[in-house]
Amino acid sequence: MKKKSIFSRFNNWFIFSLMTLVVVSIVIASTLIVNYLKKEEVKRVDILVNAIKFQQEVTTPSLEVQELLLTIYSSNTTIPLVILDKNDQLIEYKNLPKEIHDPNEIIALAKKMEKKYPAIEIKILQGNNQFVYYDNSRILNNLQYFPFLLGLFVLSYFLFSFWFLRTIKKTDEGYLWAGLAKETAHQIGTPLSSMIGWMEIMKLDNPESEGIHEIEKDIERLRTISERFSKIGSVPELNDRNFNETIQENYDYLKTRISKKINFTLHQPTYTILVMHNKILISWVIENLVKNAVDAMKGQGNLLMTVFERNKNIIVEVKDDGSGMTKQQARNAFKPGYSTKKRGWGLGLSLAKRVVQEYHNGDLKIVQTEVGKGTTFRITIKKIEEEKV
Repeated sequence: MKKKSIFSRFNNWFIFSLMTLVVVSIVIASTLIVNYLKKEEVKRVDILVNAIKFQQEVTTPSLEVQELLLTIYSSNTTIPLVILDKNDQLIEYKNLPKEIHDPNEIIALAKKMEKKYPAIEIKILQGNNQFVYYDNSRILNNLQYFPFLLGLFVLSYFLFSFWFLRTIKKTDEGYLWAGLAKETAHQIGTPLSSMIGWMEIMKLDNPESEGIHEIEKDIERLRTISERFSKIGSVPELNDRNFNETIQENYDYLKTRISKKINFTLHQPTYTILVMHNKILISWVIENLVKNAVDAMKGQGNLLMTVFERNKNIIVEVKDDGSGMTKQQARNAFKPGYSTKKRGWGLGLSLAKRVVQEYHNGDLKIVQTEVGKGTTFRITIKKIEEEKV
């Protein structure tokens, strides 16, 4: 089971590393593309500036050259441009936002552009040099956020897929355990019916036999266990209210069937505690916790079950002074199939937690454990808001 846990952690780390690698790769690749497009726009600006310089230097260009210069200039329909003289007087502008018309606003925008890209100087023979200010096109500015948005989208997709697959896996496991439990109940039911019949025959011969009465109790217990398994996977009816009675009955039954070397005690209020619950399933939870404690103590030690109120909840704590658990064992204790024992399927605590959480809207957890000093399990269930009786 330890190897399985290590393998499971390795799988999780592998998936996480793969997701991170894919997302980072997408962000880097997209960033490289955006940077490439930036360089291409800068090249287009350089070509445009060279065309303007040529136009300034050549006094009588040919008709073909004029057409070429006009084509170069008019081809720019996306890159914002502002041309100022050396005294910051506006000469020309192009592809600016529609809401900017005032010359002062255009000059202020040009100075803002200069913070991103240095102005390109066009030297004029007469000395009144011009300066070309430019910025990224609107499309390119929007594309700058694209790598991160794409990375976020891919990451969200991976996380959703991972969550979806885990949900499906848990659902399949739930159906598997439910089917297994119902099949177990069915298999137990057949010989149990026969045993009940033979018990009735034995009672006719010796109705006062103490041994027969004890066997009868155990048969009744087997019938209860069979009923417990049959309820897994279906929504149980919470018809029982007297929580003290359920706890007391379980304590009385278990105390006579565990080792005499275990000092098993119960502390609970003398007044009636009212909790909507299913007695059969809660009895199963208590039995699981007690048996786990007995196994942890190896048949010898102190076992205390305490019932008390806290706020609007009823708390049941099962505390032993057995072998305790490591932090890793405590984290995995409620996982289906996990067990520190050489024998067993590791279903007891997993099903017990499911009974408390899903069927009784409560909680079952380990509140304290230490290797060599014992473990404390805690059940928390909401009580019925009524007067104490």
